[in-house]
Amino acid sequence: MRVDEGQYEGVYWLRDDEDRLATRNLKPGSNIYGERIERISGVEYREWDPYRSKLAAVIRNGIKAFPFGRGCKVLYLGAGSGTTASHISDIVGQEGRVFCVEVAYRPMRDLLTRLAKQRENVVSVLADARHPHLYRWMVEECDIAYCDVAQQDQTKIMLDNAGYYLKPGGYAIIAVKARSISSVLPLEEIYEVEARRVRSEGYGIAEEIDLEPYADSHRMIVSIKKRGEEVGQ
Repeated sequence: MRVDEGQYEGVYWLRDDEDRLATRNLKPGSNIYGERIERISGVEYREWDPYRSKLAAVIRNGIKAFPFGRGCKVLYLGAGSGTTASHISDIVGQEGRVFCVEVAYRPMRDLLTRLAKQRENVVSVLADARHPHLYRWMVEECDIAYCDVAQQDQTKIMLDNAGYYLKPGGYAIIAVKARSISSVLPLEEIYEVEARRVRSEGYGIAEEIDLEPYADSHRMIVSIKKRGEEVGQ
């Protein structure tokens, strides 16, 4: 087996009988959710399954606008039990931060015990992402707002949080779950409406990419928060 650096900072390919996505383990000797660990030339890598992580899925599907990197501060809305957040933690490193917002107690408990207690760069926030002002004392200005919330108003949730915490020029990324928005409208119509909402709030769309075959009826919209002088252009 060999390891190759991918085109994205902190993301690797494990090459053997098949090509597997991975991140370098920030805390060697531990895993988070039962993922496979590989040790190559003294370095430990954690396999990143695209069927369990939408961010891994869009990497597999060739996303170009991938802003995550060492030292980034990331606001993660709908972090669940921490599967994807753990790989973001690997990528941003000790210099970065991942602020994990989750409203449900049980996944937050898992995130705390499996991830936040092991990693100093993960901050757990038990809160409803519909009310971003309630956790201002816990969250810093961020480079990236990443939203994976299965709610009808998911885009509004992302935009409200990005308004509070995302720095100008930062990236707002949402995994649009079309069937959480409407069970009857055509997928393309749903995606277009949500992209229009993002643009209307002063964001430029950098990229849109579907998640199939890893997740049905999902599209990732990657947008950039315009700086003050750019709004309205």
